Amino acid sequence: MKTYVATKNAGKLRELQELFAGSPFELNTFDRYADVDENANTYIGNAMLKARALRRQLNDAGIQAAVIADDSGIEVDALDGRPGLYSARYAGIDASWTQRRGALLAEMEGVPEPDRTARFVCVIALISPSGEPAVAVGTVEGFVTEREAGENGFGYDPIFFYKPRKRTFAQLTAEEKNAVSHRRRAADALLSSLRSHV
Repeated sequence: MKTYVATKNAGKLRELQELFAGSPFELNTFDRYADVDENANTYIGNAMLKARALRRQLNDAGIQAAVIADDSGIEVDALDGRPGLYSARYAGIDASWTQRRGALLAEMEGVPEPDRTARFVCVIALISPSGEPAVAVGTVEGFVTEREAGENGFGYDPIFFYKPRKRTFAQLTAEEKNAVSHRRRAADALLSSLRSHV
């Protein structure tokens, strides 16, 4: 089933394509996708905002297809769950990912290792061609490092330490990360939910 993803982030699209490989969904982007203002107060709300916006844009272009959108963030316990929903806008809406990571590391300066616990959260929203919505959530626990490590991944991966693999997400191969990530868990939960309703 041809399915459009509400993103302009090539890294996120590639990751989602790998996660949904072997599923009924063939993921693509819509080159005219226009970002939506992510002003909901939950990950689910933001994912649905993006999914509905993309669906409207496809309908306006005469395309009827399934759409997928995700919203994700890093929640740091020492910062009372920040940046959370605002992970992609942390340090300012026009900040680079290097600047966002730097701002987070600066805010965490002096926090001892046992208190640097954090988690990645991902919500994936699907709207079927007929308009039926489905939502799934995935999380993965880890720690915020004191400095960046690794060249892979994107976003906050270089400062997110995954204890079972003793490396940051950016030090894992794509296959290793995709086996354990928050998006993996959300994708699995979504596919499992869809299978149970077939």
